[in-house]
Amino acid sequence: MTKNDIVIRISKETGRPYKEVRRIVQRTLDSVAEAVLSEGRIELRNFGVFEVKSRAARKARNPRTGAEVLVPPKKVVVFKPGRTMEERIK
Repeated sequence: MTKNDIVIRISKETGRPYKEVRRIVQRTLDSVAEAVLSEGRIELRNFGVFEVKSRAARKARNPRTGAEVLVPPKKVVVFKPGRTMEERIK
């Protein structure tokens, strides 16, 4: 499912114009991204938690040459589903 699919579904279910729903969905996603960047963590009740975590540097191998490569440390965003979402998935 893409962002556009979500916009179409919400637009049909609510009867709101596509452009209005697209703007609201985009602003919602922008707000989530801004919160994760500024706070490092955002919790959406009954949905889950987005959090920035640091990954340590590590050694890896180039699959083509077999040469050892050092992968530098980096920050990644991880998602942990909330209890309600996990129950719905099961």
